[in-house]
Amino acid sequence: MNAPAGRPIPAPKRRRGRTLALAAAGIGVAGAVAVAGERLLIRRARAAPDPDGAEPLAERPGEERRVRSFDGTELAVNVTGRSGNSRPTLVFVHGFTLDMTGWHFQWKKFSRTHRVVLFDQRGHGHSSPATDGDYSLEAMGRDLQAVLEATVPEGPAVLVGHSLGGMAILSLASLHPEEFGSRVQGVVLANTAASDILKAVLGNLGEKAALAILPYARRFVAQTGRAYRLRSRLVGSGGDLAFLIARITNFGPSAPPSVIDHVVSVAAEAPVEVWTDVMASLLAMDLGDAIHGVRVPALVIASDLDRLTPPTSARAIADRLPQGRLVEIRGAGHCSMLERPEEFNRVLEAFVTEAAQPGRERIRAGAAPTAT
Repeated sequence: MNAPAGRPIPAPKRRRGRTLALAAAGIGVAGAVAVAGERLLIRRARAAPDPDGAEPLAERPGEERRVRSFDGTELAVNVTGRSGNSRPTLVFVHGFTLDMTGWHFQWKKFSRTHRVVLFDQRGHGHSSPATDGDYSLEAMGRDLQAVLEATVPEGPAVLVGHSLGGMAILSLASLHPEEFGSRVQGVVLANTAASDILKAVLGNLGEKAALAILPYARRFVAQTGRAYRLRSRLVGSGGDLAFLIARITNFGPSAPPSVIDHVVSVAAEAPVEVWTDVMASLLAMDLGDAIHGVRVPALVIASDLDRLTPPTSARAIADRLPQGRLVEIRGAGHCSMLERPEEFNRVLEAFVTEAAQPGRERIRAGAAPTAT
């Protein structure tokens, strides 16, 4: 008997049941393969060696002091190292959802020869939440100005910023270009960007795709509930999944497990307002014009495996700096100062020494040595 025109002929129940069983089995196999693959990746990542054992990365140098910023936000500031010599004070500015402990390997080394200033950006670490909820890059530039006034009133200083910290330095250059060449003697911008951060991250998709995604990304981070869920998935699980996500997004293949665990633990403590409001500021960021205000010797550090601020972002900054050079650290991801501290410190030390020399030869953009 023929079925009416336009209607599909129903499959026998036995065949339909067999099809559903095969589909369920296929889904189960695929799920098992995915879980096994995830576990394999985690085992491999955790198998990377820790050089000479794991150091206490959460250590904070000296005693904490409080610096009140322009709007009353209190910033946690620690000062360590050698005072009373002619060498510049090194002021370290950390990245998004991190804190001053991200500079562990740097303050440990440079405090032997220099005075070192570290602080937690507003809402991060031991600093207080932003007064009136102001997590703009302009506010962070003004925070940096307050820290300089309190800790390096006369200079000289070299500013070293990672990721969001580099953006805070560029914000300061936009607000107070007179600082660069007077109190500020040199600048280091590590794994950072000046504009179009979403387009940089999604570079392989092309500019049109990135621009199409941008409105959805802004709406996503503007909703607190979604931000809570995002933070929970990225760093809040406290286990292997958070470790794997941090490893993929922030590090290269041979990053020490203790370093990844530290980044996860610090990021998990960041308030949700940091994840929402700071991220919204980053998506709207355009500090391209501020680059021209950095009229001092400047070093841009990139990493070839950085997925968040790829080398193209670093080159765009270096090309616009009046006295800039670019160095690329091979085999490192976004947190190069933690992942490859010896290479990072060697490059930083050479730059600080050069920048501090009177009558130094001006550094021009285009020179791009590589640290391997």
